[in-house]
Amino acid sequence: MRTWPSAGRVNPLSSTDTTDAAAEAESGAVVETDAAREAVLAELIERLGDAVLGSHIRPGDDLWVRIDRTAWREAAEAVKAMGFTFFDYVSAIDWLPSPFGRDMDAQEDLVVSGAEPKEPAPIVQGYAGGDTRFQVIAHVYSIATATGIHLKADVPDDDLSLPTWSGVFAGANWHERETREMFGITFDGHPNLINMYLPTDFQGFPLRKDFPLLARRVRPWPGIVDVEPMPGAADSEEGDAE
Repeated sequence: MRTWPSAGRVNPLSSTDTTDAAAEAESGAVVETDAAREAVLAELIERLGDAVLGSHIRPGDDLWVRIDRTAWREAAEAVKAMGFTFFDYVSAIDWLPSPFGRDMDAQEDLVVSGAEPKEPAPIVQGYAGGDTRFQVIAHVYSIATATGIHLKADVPDDDLSLPTWSGVFAGANWHERETREMFGITFDGHPNLINMYLPTDFQGFPLRKDFPLLARRVRPWPGIVDVEPMPGAADSEEGDAE
């Protein structure tokens, strides 16, 4: 088990967290703290050392910790040993801003309005930061202390995989299957990564932001295009005009 050089050291937050804290300090505002979650974070850092890459505490609410992907299974074992024995879920996040907007309806909007296509927004990974488009996120809970931890890990595009949690938390089994099916992220060591919802020959991963919605291609959503008014609305509009 790796240890942090100073057990009392708190891992730096993401750049967003640091900026917010600095702004609060300059304004003289009282910065709310959460001693219980700070203690949980300190213990997790002591257990995992430099595998803790980022963190964020929302006082009175929750704790987010970003873990190096090589220590993903070790993190599961650590939080379970710390009393976080209730497994809630494992899933993934695709932080890519959708290149389609609302897909075909957005294209219709551009035609009608004459506006220029917007530049893609930058990727922002949320609490505890991140370096990749895809992240796997899990939530565990301590019933004894009524606190939870969100753990997340960066998953690079050229190696969409993490160690499985199924041997630590049995409930992770089907959550990881769903994540592989919907996002294309695999879990090394999982006993049976087969589809649960889609045909075995299905192409693509439906919860990725760049997966086109077929329904929008068959019939584009109106967007800002003129549409027929709801029943009764036309009569009301004519009456107003008179």
